[in-house]
Amino acid sequence: MRTETVDPTLPCRGWADLLAAHLAERSGGEPVAYANLAIRGRLLAPILRDQVPAALDLGADLVSLVGGGNDMLRPAADPDRMAAAVERAVVRLRAAGADVLLGTGMDAKDSPVVRRTRGRVAVLNSHVWSIARRHGAHVLDVWGMASLRDWRMWAPDRIHLTTEGHRRVAQGALVALGLEPDDPAWDDPMTPLPPLPRAAQLREDAEWFRAHAYPWATRRLRGRSSGDSRRPKRPALEPVDAGPAPGGPGGPVGPAGPGGPGSTGVRSS
Repeated sequence: MRTETVDPTLPCRGWADLLAAHLAERSGGEPVAYANLAIRGRLLAPILRDQVPAALDLGADLVSLVGGGNDMLRPAADPDRMAAAVERAVVRLRAAGADVLLGTGMDAKDSPVVRRTRGRVAVLNSHVWSIARRHGAHVLDVWGMASLRDWRMWAPDRIHLTTEGHRRVAQGALVALGLEPDDPAWDDPMTPLPPLPRAAQLREDAEWFRAHAYPWATRRLRGRSSGDSRRPKRPALEPVDAGPAPGGPGGPVGPAGPGGPGSTGVRSS
């Protein structure tokens, strides 16, 4: 396993931000407004309770509803119950006239810790595809993205994406919406790195446990989530700059930007 050394001062935009910029570029000059209600670390229940009604109030034409990954890190997560709650939210959004973009969970089979969630994630993914079929929603197939199997797509916490990971997921979102990607090679794997010596791998794993796994477990024991004190970075619909989105092919690799689990909305005027 190897992640890029990241510089927190580098610009980074989440995949939903990049998708909004791509849609604005393709709008033919029509104004596009965008809100990002997502909050990193948020569990599915508060996403559905707080963010979906907010997205409905905004009157968005397109709503992305992607969540559940943080729940899956908890052994008691029930993918059947989660899927039923997601479907109720999709029904509300579709009844309001919004297009809906859902997303599958990542295939974590290469992660020595997170892969324990793989079976539950696969069940939820199956539900997501069925929900989309029943209600005419779109699906961003993160599970099927070969490029994300490279640890350079992931930040040091091994859960959130780097800039390059976000860029590729944004391209996948375009494909999910039935649009042509800007980069035909958007899901091509990167050139493999040489294997990391075992001693170096053990040092990386120990650092990951100290910096990320231990604080997460401590929050769990205290009944807290990393998203408890965070707020949406863009709660209102605001015009989107239709200029080229940063972080294109070969661009800087930085830590995962804002725009974690939750809802985002796009409206064309």
